[in-house]
Amino acid sequence: MPATEMLKATEAAVVARVSLRDVNRVIDERILPDTLVSVDNGRYVLAAACTLIAFYFESAKRLTSEERLFAIRSAEPRLRRWNRAATKAMLAADWTVRDDFLTIDLHPFFKRSIERLASLDSARDMVTVSDEIMGGAPVISGTRVPVHDIAAAVSAGVPTKEILEDYPSLTEDKLELAVLYADANPLRGRPKPVLSSLPKGTRVISEHRVPRRRAG
Repeated sequence: MPATEMLKATEAAVVARVSLRDVNRVIDERILPDTLVSVDNGRYVLAAACTLIAFYFESAKRLTSEERLFAIRSAEPRLRRWNRAATKAMLAADWTVRDDFLTIDLHPFFKRSIERLASLDSARDMVTVSDEIMGGAPVISGTRVPVHDIAAAVSAGVPTKEILEDYPSLTEDKLELAVLYADANPLRGRPKPVLSSLPKGTRVISEHRVPRRRAG
């Protein structure tokens, strides 16, 4: 499988809209066929396989484990051949799986996963990571605004309007993509403290940040 079509476990969790624990479970318990995952150098999942991850957990209350596994095994050959160039044709295809009286349509799961993957691609394109900018921290391209700072503010409940006022270079779309990127690429180690909003009436006129000096 081409590396460009694989997602890290954290990215797969975002695309499938499940927890990282759920992604690890489908790998550990081999709920996903081995042809759709890679564990040689980290944990990776074929992007299109997020369809099956989402299906497995969302349909848990309506289908038995055996029925869900049957659908996954039936869809595996088609998903294994997926790549971005084939997406349009695959979206137009019939994704119905049948077994005697059982009929399952996987198309809604495939469509949502592809849409979510497109958003993740957009988030990646929006972010710059360079040792020369903010010490290599991911920032919104063309700015010095750290992506994880923005995501932390959103998570802390800072109103969107306030964040956009504090960072004039951002838009609502960029804000959503920043959160998506941060979820797919969580920081390692201790979480950074959430930046509080600026005092009322103040505005950011420069997004350059000076590194804090360490005590000698």
